[in-house]
Parts: sequence; C-alpha cells; structure tokens
Amino acid sequence: MLATDLLIAGRSLRQHTRRNLALGFAVALVAALLILFLGLVAGIRGAMMESAATIISGHVNVGGFYKITSGAAAPLVSDVPKLMAVVRRLVPEAAYLTTRGRGYAKIISDSTSQDLVLSGVDVDQELGLHKVLSIKEGRLDDLRQPDTILLFEKQAERLKVRVGDAVTVAAPTARNVNNTIDVRVVAIARSVGVLSSIVAFLPEPTLRALYLLSDTTAGAIHVYLKDPDQSARVAARLLGDLRAAGYEVMDYDPQPYWMKLMQKVNSEDWTGQKLDVTSWEDEMSFLDFMLQIISGLAAILIGVILFIVVIGVMNTLWIAIRERTREIGTLRAIGMQRAKVAWLLLLESTLLGLGGSTLGALAGWGVAAWVNARGWKVGEGLQMVLMQDHFSILVRPGTVLGAVLGLTLLAGLAALLPAFQAARLRPVTAMHHIG
Repeated sequence: MLATDLLIAGRSLRQHTRRNLALGFAVALVAALLILFLGLVAGIRGAMMESAATIISGHVNVGGFYKITSGAAAPLVSDVPKLMAVVRRLVPEAAYLTTRGRGYAKIISDSTSQDLVLSGVDVDQELGLHKVLSIKEGRLDDLRQPDTILLFEKQAERLKVRVGDAVTVAAPTARNVNNTIDVRVVAIARSVGVLSSIVAFLPEPTLRALYLLSDTTAGAIHVYLKDPDQSARVAARLLGDLRAAGYEVMDYDPQPYWMKLMQKVNSEDWTGQKLDVTSWEDEMSFLDFMLQIISGLAAILIGVILFIVVIGVMNTLWIAIRERTREIGTLRAIGMQRAKVAWLLLLESTLLGLGGSTLGALAGWGVAAWVNARGWKVGEGLQMVLMQDHFSILVRPGTVLGAVLGLTLLAGLAALLPAFQAARLRPVTAMHHIG
C-alpha cells in the first residue's frame, strides 16, 4: 500500500511541476544555508579547539598554583615526573602528554616592547605544534636550543625583529624578584587565530631559568586525547581521581588559569600546592562569548528562514487544494476515506521536503568543501570573530542527515492543517466546485 501511495503522491507532484519546483527550490536553498551556517559555527569551534590545543591548552589540563605565602601565588605544578605518571595511568584515553611552562612577561626589542603570555615547550614532545604551526621564517626545530624564542608574525612586526635578532624577556619570579634573560628569535610563525597575537614560545628550560624554577617544576601537564570531544567528561573524572589519589585539587571552576590567579587564588588563605583540572573549553571561556553571539545570530536567521518556508508550504498546499477540490471530491465519492485523503496530501508535502532538502544539503556540503579547498585568508579584524586566519566550514555527515530529516519533518508538519481541511470537504460540494 505504501508503494501505491508513494506512486500517487509522486504523480500528483508531477502534475504541478512549476509550482512544486519553485517550492522545492526554496526548501533546497534553506537546506543549503542551514548547512553553511551550522558548518561555520562548527568550524569556528574547531578553530578554537585547534588554537587552544596548539597554543595555550591541552584537551585536558592538569595545572595548579603554588603559594609560598597566603598572599603570593604562581601558576606552578611541582614534582611533575611523578604527577605525569599518575595522570598517564588515570587517563587511558590519552594519545600523548606534554608539560608546559606558564608565564607572563615583557618582550623588549631594540625599538619597542610588548607584553606576551609565555609558553615553555619541549619541541620533541609537542606533536601538535609540528602539525598546526606554519613557519614563515626560521625553523621550529631550532627551538630545541636554549635561550631562543618563537614569535608569531604580528608580534615580530610590532617588535620590528626578524630571525636571528635578539630580544630581552623581563618578568617577576614566583618570589616577586625581577629577572631578565636574553633570547634569540629562531622562528616566526604565521597566525593561527586570535591567540597567536598574545602568546610566544620558549624552550621549557629557558622559561624555568627566567623564573628560577627547578627541573621538576612546570606550569601544567597537557593531556591530548584520542577523541577530543571527550575532554569535558575526562576532565571531570580526572578531578575526582586525583583527589582519590591523595592530591589537593581545587573545586571545578570553568575559567582560564590566569583569571583564577588574579580573581580568586591570590585572595585565598592557604599555602603549598593545589592542582587545577580544566578542559580546553574552560581555558578558552574568555572567548566563548564570540561563539555564542555567532550561534545566536545564526539561530535567529535560520528561524526566520524556516518560518518563511513553513508559510510557503502551507500557502502552496492551500492553492493546490483549491485547484484540486473537484478531484478530492471525486476520490471521496468513490469511497476514499478522509484519513486517506489527508495522508496523501501529507505524503506529497513530505516527498517535496525530502527531495528539496536533500539536494540543498548536498549543495551546501559541496559549497563548504569548495570554500575549504580555496583556503581564503581573512583580515586581522575578522580573525577576532572567526578565531582563525582563514574561512573554514566544518560539515559532518551527521549535520547533513539532521538537516535533511529536520526540514522533511517541518514540511510534513506544515501540511497538517491544509491536509485535514481538505479531508473535511463534503464529496457533493467538492464535485460541484468550480475552480
């Protein structure tokens, strides 16, 4: 019976080709826009994760604070080798672990200066740096040498330095003693989004020398997962597991470490070591409002477009019912039940929605692939919004399937009222209708 109903619905659609093509095109256009909007938001979120995981954060972070006195805290973790072994045992989902130094310092060149967040790295551990960073000048591997620094291109332009130039790094130590160290620029990397304007890389031993730290001290342990989407779940579990293992762990607070240091930790009355477990989303929460704004605007725009589609489907069906009033009356006169009449009209609308949304979603997916292949660069202003240096539209198969199913269902729901109204027509009245 379903095959017969589909055949009847298909023939009815073909009888009014022009009208149905116009409505199908509208549904396809909405599906394409929906795919592109959702892909843009997913691309921005993916860029946030990529930037965070490359520059300031792992997928999960085991950082912390050390307080020599109750009023002086530093973003430090002590006895790192032992802690790394514990974290590796507690997180079997980890692909690899790295240690990072954390700091904030003034970089001084011969002509100017700039305040930057410092990240102390071991290049041999940092698989993500090799994959993500694009080196404009110099070599990333030269960061293995002591007393060196990697800057991003905007930083190098502002400081007016090139590879081979020397700069001075000045910062207060954990004991609030000012210290300086001279370093040589060995690499200049292309921008990877907004974070690359505020962070520079030093070898981890050099950062420890600047802050007068021991070899067993670091800023944080970065955990990179095989499945980054599990970061929040793993972070929540690890927090409890570290407490169970005997470590002092701070209560969960979804803020970046530097905000906790300035707003919370310095004012708390305790001394010694406390660990802090966060995900990359927590460390990037100070930029999350941009993603929320873009998502909100996309939702409003999509809602308006979907409303227009619903009204269009309903109006088209009203017109179709008026044109086919005598046909509906004939079907009722030969014995077709009201439920059957309504079902056939619903089936027509659903088939139209399925065909239009499928073509539109595939077209949107194709446009996204074309945009990604072009790799269009964006200006510095747009980088603040898009959080990447190029347009990236991330479309997953699940997004395409969800858009097709959602628009098909919407088209079917839009046909409910006209279909039930048609089913209520009296056969005699309908057959005598002049339309």
